[in-house]
Amino acid sequence: MESSNQTKILIVDDDKFLLDMYAIKFKEQGFDTEVAFNGAEALEKIDKGLMPEICLADVVMPGMNGFELVAEFRKRPSLAAATIVILSNLGQKEDVEKGISAGADGYIVKASATPSEVVKKVLDIVAHKQPKA
Repeated sequence: MESSNQTKILIVDDDKFLLDMYAIKFKEQGFDTEVAFNGAEALEKIDKGLMPEICLADVVMPGMNGFELVAEFRKRPSLAAATIVILSNLGQKEDVEKGISAGADGYIVKASATPSEVVKKVLDIVAHKQPKA
């Protein structure tokens, strides 16, 4: 089956159970899904040629946190057009503002969304994203 029409998503989370669960949900919706357990692994995959259209990143991870990862994503020309969404249990207003100011296009609080709702919210964020000038 030709997969060139599939949207490529990179999901970064250090919780294997959650990572697997979100990967399954996105695959069920037809996404070409890649996963990474931390920021360093995600950046390594991108540096080796992975060009996701969507990046979904947790905040609390060992080493590089999600805010730092988003900032690193935004430094890479290959990800200039990518939609970057933070998926975290940190739901304070300050956390959301920090994520958006780091360069995220959207912010989803894990506790307030089922995996199916996360997929829908990511699709909504992509649909409403303003193209970068």
